[in-house]
This record gives sequence, structure tokens and C-alpha cells, in this order.
Amino acid sequence: MYFAALLARTEDGWEASDTELDDVETLSDLTDLARDASVEEDTVLVLIEQEDTWFGVVRVEGEDDPRIYVSDAAAAARSSYGEILLTDELLGREPGDDTDDLDSLDLDGTEDGEPEPDDEDGHGTDAAVPHGPVGDSEIIDDLGVGEKELRALEASDALGSIAEALGASEVLETVR
Repeated sequence: MYFAALLARTEDGWEASDTELDDVETLSDLTDLARDASVEEDTVLVLIEQEDTWFGVVRVEGEDDPRIYVSDAAAAARSSYGEILLTDELLGREPGDDTDDLDSLDLDGTEDGEPEPDDEDGHGTDAAVPHGPVGDSEIIDDLGVGEKELRALEASDALGSIAEALGASEVLETVR
């Protein structure tokens, strides 16, 4: 189960709105959605979470490129909404370096639905997507949630903790 909300900064504080991501297919679509919620090109935060597994924060300000933080890239990569946030740039890959290219597939029998073997740490062996946080960990530093605090948040209560630090917990709860 997913939850996504937009928090738009206004002169009077934060305004929240829940948002459907069904029509959002790319980061550009998500950025446009955030810009539409913006009041006078002020800060808009898109908060996304998936059932205690991962959370993401996208910060959009005016026409600037969006800033992104994802708490667990590997978990988000298994999610259609997470895939929107995990851009090549965020993952440190060259644009267009598609790991699903047929020429690069290793057809060793695992394509029939068998799970990938785990490495020594018990994680899958997909090196393209790291386990753990990726992106701009200082994304909301100026709003009261520093890098250390952001990285320490558990997915189960991250959005509530972020909203509380922003002074927006009540408005977030109205759309939850």
C-alpha cells in the first residue's frame, strides 16, 4: 500500500493534498504535478511511502531541477512508484545505460522466476541499485530535518516525523 502527499509551502504555513500517482509515469510528470500545487513557485515536497518498506522525498522549487531522497533504493526499485524516483543520475549511472538491454541479460535460468542468489550479506546481487539510501540527504536540512536525522528515520514513521519537524503534521494527517 502506498501513500503520497504534496506539501506546499505558503505564507500561512504548509498546505497538504493527497495525490494519486496512477497517471504519473516519469519524474517529469511528478515534478509537473508538484509545480501545479506550488503557490508562487515556493517549495513543494512530495512525500511517498510504501508500507514500512521505504520512503521518498522530492523537493521542487520553481523551475529548478527536483531534488530527491530515497530511504532504500533496492526496496524502491521493486516498486512502480519508486522506479519513478530512481533516475540514472540518482543511481550514478550514465543516462541510457539500460541494464535491461537484451544484449546485457545473463540468461542463466533465473529468468524463469527463480530468485537471484543472495550474496554473503543476504542481499540480492543486483549491483545497479544499492541497498540503503540514495539521493540528496540534505534535501530538507533547511526545513528542520538534518542529514543525520533523515537517514535515521524508519520508513514506518518517516513522513509523520518529517511533517512534525516542518510544523505540518496536522495538515498531513488531514489527507492521510
